[in-house]
Amino acid sequence: MSTRRPTTTLEAQPIPVRAKLAAAWTSFMFLYAYVDILGFFTPGIVDDILDGRVFEFDLSQTFSTAALTLMAIPIFMVVLSMTLPARVNRITNLIVAAVYVPVTVFNVAGGFYLYFYGLGVVLELIVLALIVRYAWTWPRTAPLATMATSPDRTNIRARQQARTPEQSPSCSEPAAFRADMPKVD
Repeated sequence: MSTRRPTTTLEAQPIPVRAKLAAAWTSFMFLYAYVDILGFFTPGIVDDILDGRVFEFDLSQTFSTAALTLMAIPIFMVVLSMTLPARVNRITNLIVAAVYVPVTVFNVAGGFYLYFYGLGVVLELIVLALIVRYAWTWPRTAPLATMATSPDRTNIRARQQARTPEQSPSCSEPAAFRADMPKVD
C-alpha cells in the first residue's frame, strides 16, 4: 500500500538580469565554437586548413588574431555581464550583441552545408535576440529620493510603523545609523 505524498508547487524564483545575460553569452560562445569545430567534419575543410586557407582567407597571424578576438569578446561578455554597473552593462550588451548580428550572419556566407551552418546561425541569432531583449528590458527602479519626497508617503509610513522596537532607531544611536531612514512629517 502506498501513501500519497502531498504535492507541492515549485517556486519560480526570478532570475537576475545579469545572470540571464551571462548565461546567454555562455550559450552563444558554445554555439559559436561548436559550429566551427563541427565544421571541421565537412569534407575538404581540414585539407584546406592544412594548405593554409580558411574559407577565402589565408591562415596568418592576422587571421588567427582576428579569430581569437571574435571568440574572446563573448567570453569576456560572460564576466562583464556579471560585474559591470547596470547602466554600462545594459549599453555594452546592446552594442556588442548588435555588432555580432552581422558577424554571425557572415558565417553562413559560402558555407557548403547550408542546413548545418544555417541552423547554427539561426540558433546564434536567437541567443543574440535574447541578449538584446534582456538588456533592453532591464528593470528600472525609482530613485530613493523620489520615493521619500513623493506626495504618497503611505508606503514609507507603513514600513516605519510596522517596525519592531528592536528595528526602530533609538535616540542613542549615531546619526549615521538613522540616516538611511526616510523622515516622515
